[in-house]
Amino acid sequence: MTKTRKRYSSDLSPLQEELIRDFLPSAKPGGRPRSVDIIEVLNAILYVLVNGVAWRNLPGEFPPSGTVYHYFSQWRKEGVWEEIHEKLKTIVRVMEGRHQSPSAGILDSQSVKTGTWVNKEVGYDGGKNIKGRKRFTLVDTFGLLIAVSVMAASVPEREGAKILLQKVKEKSDPRARLIRIFVDGGFRGEEFMKMLMNTLGFIIEVVLRPQDAKGFVLLPKRWVVERTFGWFNHWRRLSKDYEVLPETTEAFIYVGMIRLRLRRLA
Repeated sequence: MTKTRKRYSSDLSPLQEELIRDFLPSAKPGGRPRSVDIIEVLNAILYVLVNGVAWRNLPGEFPPSGTVYHYFSQWRKEGVWEEIHEKLKTIVRVMEGRHQSPSAGILDSQSVKTGTWVNKEVGYDGGKNIKGRKRFTLVDTFGLLIAVSVMAASVPEREGAKILLQKVKEKSDPRARLIRIFVDGGFRGEEFMKMLMNTLGFIIEVVLRPQDAKGFVLLPKRWVVERTFGWFNHWRRLSKDYEVLPETTEAFIYVGMIRLRLRRLA
């Protein structure tokens, strides 16, 4: 990192910079040599995530906003953000004494409002009275992200879960151990659960709120994914969905989770 520029709370620490450097893509052969500090590009992307500013409003100390956005967008299209997160997630699990591949996950959805200019994949969630998008999110028992799919808020829970779990299955390593998925009552349905078991090999286990419970109740397993949603809301760029494309929102979620993994490791 340039020593003379102002430091921001979103910046990586020197130790985090060294840790992430080896995971960032090298310059592509055949073109002009990379003239930008790739760590500064990443710090600029984190600044946008944490502070919620438009790309053009990046402080002048960072590389040009067009350059920063180019890297962010290109790495989204190439799956770089998911790849980096997966590697860091594996390291965290191993450091915690767990198998590198989780055997259980928790799935839930989060409905959020969209910016007024957003018109793709936007719908109305009647249950939560929100017009916007829905983030179907699967985490392990630590709250580490396994996968996320952003869709219109009108997509029913079971349909969104099916789409997300199909994506997980398609991208899974043959050695993956993920079998059991914990969900809330909105995802239950005998035919739905049988279909996922027969076609994708996932066992769905519903965790219900006790009928006689009053007020806030900490439910086993389900609180983990709720904490993950809390992390999303902590980053201003994700407090609403401001992105034209749902894939951009997914990329920002992976960037945020990368930041959390780096904090845990360094």
